[in-house]
Amino acid sequence: MANAGDEQQRERQRQQRELEEIRRNFAETGARTGSLFEPTEPEEPERSPRPLLPPAPPVAASSPLGILARSRWWWAVALTLLFLVGGLFGWLLRGEGGSEPPPTPTTVAAAVPPAPPETVIRTKTSVPEACLDTAKLGDEVIARLTRNQRDNRLFPALRKYTIASQACRREASP
Repeated sequence: MANAGDEQQRERQRQQRELEEIRRNFAETGARTGSLFEPTEPEEPERSPRPLLPPAPPVAASSPLGILARSRWWWAVALTLLFLVGGLFGWLLRGEGGSEPPPTPTTVAAAVPPAPPETVIRTKTSVPEACLDTAKLGDEVIARLTRNQRDNRLFPALRKYTIASQACRREASP
């Protein structure tokens, strides 16, 4: 019993030494790289930035540069008025009711012989029976694979599909 207690004591001491070693390694690494959560101190003394100037007072509306002091709604009103004046000016230039389009010159067309009747060729599409079987068997195999039914029922279905596919190719080839 004393032997088991000594073993546990030694194991705890070994774990304690490993823990201390890991902590020491982390402390050394942290001292080398510094904190990632705190800003690093600059190595060179920074020059003091120039003091900021107070903001310039707004330009008076009576000054020649008073356009800068006007707000956005004033610009929207001015542009809307400009658009309306331009539309009115265009309407006045068009005149009363507008003019009728010039008459199109009439030309006498030469007699064109009627086109020959179109030939319509209708083809009847036929699918060999083996190809229809191949499609059905293929659907069955895919359904079994997607349902993860990889048992004894899959092998015969896959074999039938392969045989039907080969027959379909033989019948469909010219």
